[in-house]
Amino acid sequence: MAKKKQTASLTDEEARLKKKVAEKRGKLENPEGDAPFRKLHKRLKRIQRLRRRLATRKRHAMGNKKADAAEKTAAPAA
Repeated sequence: MAKKKQTASLTDEEARLKKKVAEKRGKLENPEGDAPFRKLHKRLKRIQRLRRRLATRKRHAMGNKKADAAEKTAAPAA
């Protein structure tokens, strides 16, 4: 089983990759044609997707407390 990465390390890695991608993008005249640049960009996008997935999981796990409270108060009144 793969080791879980901490969100702090994900944001650090994401910031580092963003910096590298921006730096390389400025130097290249055709970024789409450069394989190492494309590889860096894919890694950045992968990290961003992972961070968004984790945020969504956390948000769903917390639930919607306002809606739950509203349902409980509305049910006895009806």
